[in-house]
Order: sequence, then C-alpha cells, then structure tokens
Amino acid sequence: MSPPDLSIVIVSWNVKDLLRQCLQSLLADLQTAPLTGEIIVVDSASTDGSPQMTAREFPQVTLIASDRNLGYAGGNNRGVQAARGRYLFLLNPDTVVKPGALAAMTAYLDAHPQVAALGPQLLWPSGQIQSSRRRFPTPGTLFWESTLLEQWFPHNRFRRYYHLADCPPDRPQQVDWVVGAAIMIRRTAWEQVGPIDEEYFMYFEETDWCRRAALAGWEVHYLPAAQVVHYEGKSSEQVFAARTLRFQRSKLRYTRKYFGPVWAAGLHGFLRLTFALQWAEETAKWLIGHRRPLRRQRMAAYGRLLREL
Repeated sequence: MSPPDLSIVIVSWNVKDLLRQCLQSLLADLQTAPLTGEIIVVDSASTDGSPQMTAREFPQVTLIASDRNLGYAGGNNRGVQAARGRYLFLLNPDTVVKPGALAAMTAYLDAHPQVAALGPQLLWPSGQIQSSRRRFPTPGTLFWESTLLEQWFPHNRFRRYYHLADCPPDRPQQVDWVVGAAIMIRRTAWEQVGPIDEEYFMYFEETDWCRRAALAGWEVHYLPAAQVVHYEGKSSEQVFAARTLRFQRSKLRYTRKYFGPVWAAGLHGFLRLTFALQWAEETAKWLIGHRRPLRRQRMAAYGRLLREL
C-alpha cells in the first residue's frame, strides 16, 4: 500500500472531550479533501479515559498509548516515527480544523518546495484571530515575554516586534516560526533538520526546530486561508507551576543555545527575582486576608518555582 499524502500526529494528555472534537473535525475534512491521510494519536499517560475513548470511537486512528508523559517534543517524535506521509501535521488536541484546511495546506506546500513548515491561521473559539506567527526571539524578547515586565507593559515594542504586529495577518507570508499547536512539516525537511529537541519537553521546541530549519536553508510560511480553532493550553493549564517551570526552563535552554551562557545567567537571575516579587505580593495579600485559599496556592506555586528553576 502506498504511503498517504499526510500524517496527522496528535499528542494528548487528559483532554478527552476536546480530543474527540478534534478527531471528528479531522475525519470530516479528510472525507472531502483530495488527498489521503492517516491520524496518529500519542497519548501521554492520560488518566481521563482518553486512550480508551480513542480506541473505542475511532478505530481508524492509530493509537500509541505511553505509560509516561512524553511532552510535546517526545510525543511528536514518537508519532512521526510511526508516520508514513510525505507531509507531517503536528496538531494539538485542543483544536478544531476548519473545512478545507488540510487541502489548502498540502496544496500550498506542493506549490512552494522551499518551505519546510507551514502554519495555518489560528482562531480563538470566539472567531478572533489568535497570534500564531513570530519572529525569532531577541535577548530583549526573552526578558519581556511571559514575565512581570509584559504584565506591566503589555504593548511594549519587544512584544510587538516578536508577534509581527507590523505585518497584517490576512495574507500568506514568510515568517521565522509558527506556533506548534498546528504546524505542517515537509518530511524531507524533517529528515534533514532532524527531530524536535526533546530537551525542551514543552515550549520553545517549535521555535528551535524552525531556527534549525532556517539555518539549513529552508523557509517557514503562514497561510491564513487555512484556519484552525485553538482552545489553547487546556492540558498545561491543569498544572500552573509545572507549566510555568517548563516554559521558563525551555526559555533558558533556548537562550543558552543561541545567545550564550552570559545571557542565560542574566535571564535566570532576572526570572528568580520576578518570582520572588510575585511570591512576596501573594504573601502580603494572604496576610491581610484577601482570598486566602487562592493566595496560599499561589504562594506554594511561586515557592516551587524559586526552588526548582
């Protein structure tokens, strides 16, 4: 049997209902698309019945059930090992693919052989456009992105540059990288660039892969004609401290890899200072009796971040 045009790889953890919705949208789109496809679900030790639901309700889907949480990088790498398609669509389970998206993306890659990876336009459930295309981070970006500075100055120039605020989101364009919630990759590029770096576990892994692809001479593009609804973070939001720790550790790894140990050490010290300030703020609110159960949870979370970062 000849290999399919497209292999869709979904790494899932404890989002059974969203995974079901995602698979239904994919199967509906594949039925009308002028291409052949396969779906591979890598379950990272879910405890909500996700693998049982997948096997029972979607027998046409290949299920890889892991006994441990593999993370985004490890899970996708494992899924790709089982994939046979000439294009690889890495897709989060908290997504719904709009009709025609798969055909539009594969046709675009067919017409642009220099493109290694392609991102669709991501939408919030409300229908508003979700930021999903980026320039590569600068050292300034890394100090502002997802830190207290961004909370205090949300419209700073570093964020606007990073999120391509100067480029309209309604036209196809070359970008530095696209958000890994939905990214279609040419197999030949994957084979040249290599798999996702599993040292990241979660976050910055797609940034790193796209940067490696750029260094190898490939391009990354964004295609608004293909749309995917993204509920964002429905797995990771279940564990705030672990999510934040993984994000900042990945940021430090990226900083060290591309900007050197001095920048990484400076960023590490800055992050610890911000977590200390946030712990102190939550402690002060707890002392005056403001929503004490919530403050106690946040004090514990920031305390863990200070200990483990």
